[in-house]
Amino acid sequence: MSGSNTPVLCIGSVLWDVIGRSASHMRQGSDVPGRITRLPGGVAMNIAMTLARFGLTPMLLTAIGRDAEGDELVAACTELGMVTEHIYRSEDLPTDRYMAVEGANGLIAAIADAHSLEAAGDKILRPLTNASLGSEAIPYRGHVALDGNLTQSLLEKIAQSPAFAAADLRVAPASPGKAERLLPFLNHRRATLYLNLEEASLLCQTEFNTSREAAIGLMSRGALKVLVTDGGNPATEADADDLICQTPPEVLVTRVTGAGDTFMAAHIAAEATGTDRQTALTRALHAAATYVSGETPL
Repeated sequence: MSGSNTPVLCIGSVLWDVIGRSASHMRQGSDVPGRITRLPGGVAMNIAMTLARFGLTPMLLTAIGRDAEGDELVAACTELGMVTEHIYRSEDLPTDRYMAVEGANGLIAAIADAHSLEAAGDKILRPLTNASLGSEAIPYRGHVALDGNLTQSLLEKIAQSPAFAAADLRVAPASPGKAERLLPFLNHRRATLYLNLEEASLLCQTEFNTSREAAIGLMSRGALKVLVTDGGNPATEADADDLICQTPPEVLVTRVTGAGDTFMAAHIAAEATGTDRQTALTRALHAAATYVSGETPL
């Protein structure tokens, strides 16, 4: 599929981000002035917001509570141009939240409370089996952005499910701590993996020093296609035919939460509209650099 209205299914966490940011360098126990914001977030949400900015149509599959925070979050998603009709709304699970503290020296600490998404399990996938978006007999065709906030068992189910047999799967861990959840997709025939250097090392149980090393290591373990980033150092995209390395633009870093999601979404958007590999990687790196510099909306 191509064109400005290309739909992309975004599966994973959609929640409220509570982020404290300070211009000061911070360490454990620091107490400094700064700003605290509450904005729609989560890996699937961050990807969806970037896809929408690039003119694509994000469709959300997630779990959101039927509480006041959930109603407010769904309304915000709709206002941002996302398709929300397939979201699983739970009567007894609260809307998830993510809390992070960032200083001038990067992310200091973060806690992701995605328990409702995990508790909802495969209920969020019903539109892909009940013919709303597809079924096991007639699987969904198109791009799927999948995040590692889902449970290990659900990710394993998705990797094997006939409902995803025709999809172009784009997969990313929600954090380094969840990188090993992506093991079912390491040698999957329809999955592209988006990882940073730390996540690639954890997934392969090997210490990589560069994105190039990591990409080669992932490919040697059976990956179909990988993109590995390393902050301001060169990023690498690799498949069975080629390996591409590019250095991101130098920018002043003002925020880090969501940078990887922005990179992934920008790359999906570029490829979904037929852009060549070199240009797609360039656009993704520039989008992420612009994001961390604070020059685009949150």
